[in-house]
Amino acid sequence: MSRKLFGTDGVRGRANIEPMTGETALRLAMAAASVFAHPGGQNTVVIGKDTRLSGYMMESAMLAGFTAMGMDVVVTGPIPTPAIAMLTRSLRADLGVVLSASHNPATDTGIKFFGPDGYKLSDEIEAKIEAQLDTSAKNLAPSEQLGRARHPEDLTGRYVEYAKSAFPRGLTLNGMRIVIDCANGAGYKAAPAAFWELGAEIIVIGNKPNGLNINENCGATHPSNLAEEVLRQRADLGVALDGDADRVQLVDEKGSLVDGDQLLAVIADSASAAGTLRGGGIVATLMSNLGLEQHLAEQGLVLERTQIGDRYVVEHMRSNKFNIGGEQSGHIVLSDFTTTGDGLIAGLQAAAAIQQANRPASEVLHRFIPTPQILKNVRYEGNEPLELATVKEAIRDAENRLSKKGRLLIRKSGTEPLIRVMAEGEDKKLISEVVEELADTIQRS
Repeated sequence: MSRKLFGTDGVRGRANIEPMTGETALRLAMAAASVFAHPGGQNTVVIGKDTRLSGYMMESAMLAGFTAMGMDVVVTGPIPTPAIAMLTRSLRADLGVVLSASHNPATDTGIKFFGPDGYKLSDEIEAKIEAQLDTSAKNLAPSEQLGRARHPEDLTGRYVEYAKSAFPRGLTLNGMRIVIDCANGAGYKAAPAAFWELGAEIIVIGNKPNGLNINENCGATHPSNLAEEVLRQRADLGVALDGDADRVQLVDEKGSLVDGDQLLAVIADSASAAGTLRGGGIVATLMSNLGLEQHLAEQGLVLERTQIGDRYVVEHMRSNKFNIGGEQSGHIVLSDFTTTGDGLIAGLQAAAAIQQANRPASEVLHRFIPTPQILKNVRYEGNEPLELATVKEAIRDAENRLSKKGRLLIRKSGTEPLIRVMAEGEDKKLISEVVEELADTIQRS
């Protein structure tokens, strides 16, 4: 059974344009209820969102769809994506829903689902939901069995306590000055609270959401402002979340960026030394830097790669009993604590490593010298560029040029109309030429 609506991370698109309309959200809720609700049982769904203006529309539509099918709804308001994964399990709900387009602009929106175990849905279950889109309205609940909605207080506080429980017992952040960039997104309350309650002196930016400024020149996708603030405040660490707070990028005290690969190395080294690392290494994606793989190998650890997307990382971790995985972009999954990427918990692990080492972030968080890697995004409309003969030929030529001197990765984004062109190798001039020429060919095609 194939999927047409779902991509690599739920359903995405421009708000109020199909498929991201209230009508489609209503139908998706009804279809999901058809798959997850138990006849005659107590059926509950948890709905959270980020700070986009479109969240009001999408939340109302999905609330109507679920209650029409007889499901009770817990409405959280703006809250990080990993909090919904946690609350779905904690509240013994049948389903969790996040209304967010993550790192995308405010004009985009999305719908992500979590199963009762707190994990993202498989391709097969997403296909079952799609198959119910046109028939679920025939199974509306009787008038006396409509669902109810409730808005419990301080679910954000419940998540903050959960995130703090992943912090090393007995350790505090006393004496650390930390700048936190909340991307004007879903973590604007939870992240500052967690770091402050653990003892840090905090300076917070990107914490004034207005519905339209999420991810706008701030957060994990635009860390330059964070770097400037870290230097200005003479801070020990900078932490940048993305719009739904499921990923993180860090900045050391010198203003240098620390990406997800370096953070994975830090966490893996710590877990290995403590004897808590499972699987003999970690799981990452095809995008992760060769330098990370070489660093782990020097420690006797493996790096197993999956296709792009934190969902695929999690699936591999579960199947092969790993407890640490993630992406270069900053989705870090620590399965001893979380079922999905969690920017806050990962950021706290970095702060803990600095505090335990009693050394500056610049010495603690840079574990390897990255192999030169260049990525360029090419926006397209309408056609499928990678299917064109001229593009296929250009890719073959690029692979021949690199030969054994590097690797080439070209893929469609699962969340935006972009072709991502990445090359990696020791010869930076060569890989730069390859990426520029390929990107130009794709753009012209």
